[in-house]
This record gives sequence, C-alpha cells and structure tokens, in this order.
Amino acid sequence: MTGIPADGVRDLGFARLDTDRVRRTGDPEVIYGAGKTPDQVVTLLRTLRAAHPERAVLATRVSDAALDAVGTELDDARVDRTARTVTLGPLPTPVGLVTIVSAGTSDASVALEAAVTAGVHGAGVELLTDVGVAGLHRLLGVRDRLTAADCLIVVAGMEGALPSVVGGLTGVPLVAVPTSVGYGASFDGLAALLAMLNSCAPGVTVVNIDNGYGAGVFAARVARQSHPEGPQ
Repeated sequence: MTGIPADGVRDLGFARLDTDRVRRTGDPEVIYGAGKTPDQVVTLLRTLRAAHPERAVLATRVSDAALDAVGTELDDARVDRTARTVTLGPLPTPVGLVTIVSAGTSDASVALEAAVTAGVHGAGVELLTDVGVAGLHRLLGVRDRLTAADCLIVVAGMEGALPSVVGGLTGVPLVAVPTSVGYGASFDGLAALLAMLNSCAPGVTVVNIDNGYGAGVFAARVARQSHPEGPQ
C-alpha cells in the first residue's frame, strides 16, 4: 500500500477517499456501502483503517453480501446486521451522552444505525426502544433518562408524532429521524417527515427519511461540544 498523498486524497480507482477529513472536521470519512461491491467495501475499510489506526472507521448501508465478505476478510471487524453497519478499529473514549429514542421495534435498523454512528463519532450512547405515542405511559416512564442526555435522537415512522411529544417534555437538543415504516398513506416516510418538519414543539431539528447516520453524527458533535473538557 502506497503512502497517502499530501492533499489527503487516496485514489483507489473506483473511489477517492478523503483521508484529511478528520483534520478538517474532527471526524474521518465514512463509507456509504449502498451500491458498492463486497470487494470494494473491504478495500475501503482496510484503506481507511490504515489511514486512521488510532480510531474506529465506519461503513453504513452495507449489503448482506458485503457483510459476509467483511466477516470473512476482516477478523477484527464488528458487524451489525440490523443496523447494516461495519466498524473497524478502537472506539473513542465516550464524551457526553446521546440517547436514541425509537417509537417501535420496526424502527430498529435506523435507530441502531444512529447508535453505532454516535458511538464511532465519540459519544456515549443509550438506547430506549418501543416508547411510541400509542403507549404514552412508556415514554413518561423514562422522562428522567431523556433529560439526562446531552442530545436526543428520536426515531419514528407512521405519523411521526414522537419527536413533538418528546420535544414538549424536555429542553434537551433533539434531532428527529422519520422512518419509512408505515402503511400506504405514510408514503414511505414522507408523512412522518412532514409531521416532524411541522412540529409545534420548539427546537426540533429534522434529518432525512431513514437517515440514522446523519442524526448520529449531529448528536455526537452536540455531546462532544457539551463537554469540552473531554471524557467524563
């Protein structure tokens, strides 16, 4: 393997890795696995790992075939088949706390993508599952855990009401993630997206449909900025 060029771009022929991103933003480039072959995913992970040996690198939206290849080719890789993620290398010492709140078990893949991402990007992570508005008592029962977080990620499909309810219960920074879970009139998450964008609760930030990765990066940065003194 040749050295990394001075401009921080590693040209692999099929992709050009931005190995300088960690210096500019504090976070290394992440591999978006959709549409990439198993061999390409393995090569990208190896290259990023070599460029950043001191910390974990991440691939998201990885196909079943690529997950199988990673499990065979990279002995130290951590594969999460529900989140469809792969992490390689040591996780950073957690700074702050990101709490992921999901409405139902059908939202698990997006919620876990957010959880894995937040951990790779340096935050402590707590996951609260199946606390949707259809059983509001379940959400009220964990209110103290919501207020303890530095940032909340609230994941919901169907009508997407959960972020508005959580936003009315706490003043913790909140990023809402609509999912493509629901029956026909949910329009593959569009109904939840519009509901979250139109939330009457102040301070609700919204990412795109099923974008657990984007929410995880945002929340981890909030958590890190909340504790500039470093790990707790």
